[in-house]
Amino acid sequence: MKKSIILLFVFAIAVSCSPKKDDQATVFKKINEEALANSRAYETLEEATKTIGHRLTGSEEGAKAEEYTYNLMKSYGLEVEYQPFEVESWSRGDIEVQIGAQGNLEAMPAVTLAHSPVSAEITGEIVDMGNGVDADYEARPDAVKGKIALVYIGTLPNSPKGTPGLHRSEKTALATKYGAIGIIIINQVDGGVLLTGTASVTGSLIPIPAVCIGKEDGMALKETLEKTKQFASIKMTNQSGLINARNVIATIKGSELPNEKVIVGGHLDSWDLATGAIDNGIGSFAVLDMARTFAALDLKPKRTVQFVMFMGEEEGLLGSRYLVNQAIENGTIDQIKYVMNQDMSGNPVGFGTGGRPAAEAFFKQIGQEIMAVDSSTFKNQVSNGAGLHSDHQPFMLQGVPYTSPSSNLDRSIYGCYHSDCDDFDLVNKEHMVNNVRFSSMMLYALADTDTLPAQKLNDAETKAFLENHDLKLKLQIGGDWRWDD
Repeated sequence: MKKSIILLFVFAIAVSCSPKKDDQATVFKKINEEALANSRAYETLEEATKTIGHRLTGSEEGAKAEEYTYNLMKSYGLEVEYQPFEVESWSRGDIEVQIGAQGNLEAMPAVTLAHSPVSAEITGEIVDMGNGVDADYEARPDAVKGKIALVYIGTLPNSPKGTPGLHRSEKTALATKYGAIGIIIINQVDGGVLLTGTASVTGSLIPIPAVCIGKEDGMALKETLEKTKQFASIKMTNQSGLINARNVIATIKGSELPNEKVIVGGHLDSWDLATGAIDNGIGSFAVLDMARTFAALDLKPKRTVQFVMFMGEEEGLLGSRYLVNQAIENGTIDQIKYVMNQDMSGNPVGFGTGGRPAAEAFFKQIGQEIMAVDSSTFKNQVSNGAGLHSDHQPFMLQGVPYTSPSSNLDRSIYGCYHSDCDDFDLVNKEHMVNNVRFSSMMLYALADTDTLPAQKLNDAETKAFLENHDLKLKLQIGGDWRWDD
């Protein structure tokens, strides 16, 4: 009896002497101080752009970026692993585009859009299809059959109200569906900037060549087409084949609910025209520094947190699709409770609910606590939209709720999206540090809360969610709509 009393007494002393877990306000203050004093997001991104360059999936540079981020998170004392996968990858070769009156074609600057055929040589009449959306083709269903479609990458001024804003890959899929033998996409950025990116909704090769031309050349071509026929010759060679890539995953095990996961990820890969400092260096290297911050403060929220460097996003969300498919196959998809996506993110003024309005109260509440730390930058703006074409998509299609920062970046950087000017000189250090500060606070709140702001949807609920956010048509075009109607 005496022995039991002594053991109970010793246990009581041990419990009373164990360190008390900080409340959330204290944790937020510590995160803020740590990021402001010791953030390495800007410096590590600078080093990577100088020593590695671009981070194209499947390339030597892509492999170096995977290794760089693995070693970096290891150096922070984190448990890190590679998640290797094999996919079909694409890289550009040569391109020659000539445009003009029949028999009098002249060279025009252009860049190949990804997943164009390995080899293509076509000549045909150019047909202006406006925005290149479904309504444009329904009005003239045979207009591009056997011809080359010319479409604007965004939505043209004075377009009908409600014109959908389709991705370049969706516009390419529609041109293909209506019989085009090629597609020319006009960039929307001034100054002759040429944009690359995938023209494939699936990450597989497309059957027709797709190219981008500058805004000034494209708008002049549209004017000419109003008066006379124009023709184009497109010749290109590209490379495609199976390659090996790796997601990089660092894990901090949950203190109370280790089988429940909150994932924060950003795509590490970039296109090869520049270093991809903005898309998506600023997002992925912020995730790396969020991991450093959690490790430095020894933060252990209730749920497991995983920091993920996705590869292959630019070529069809390849890495995030693989992670989700693996979770489905091994029966752990229900363990993924929330996802925070960091894609071209920085200087947050708030967070999105990922189309879950019921979650707004939670984000507003946590936002108030973030504002208590810094109300000069963070404005607690909550958005409720849901969209596609980033690494949250495979999770969203399985009903997993997601969030992302509402960024307040310099508008000038978007002119270099997917282009040869996406270099480190565009990066704003303060904006990166702000992202690390505020996103780390929100990540901790999600991982440590008693009740999550949104729950995983079942299959029927996911279908309704996607329909309610007008994503059905886009997913059908992309081959991701799995429901029979």
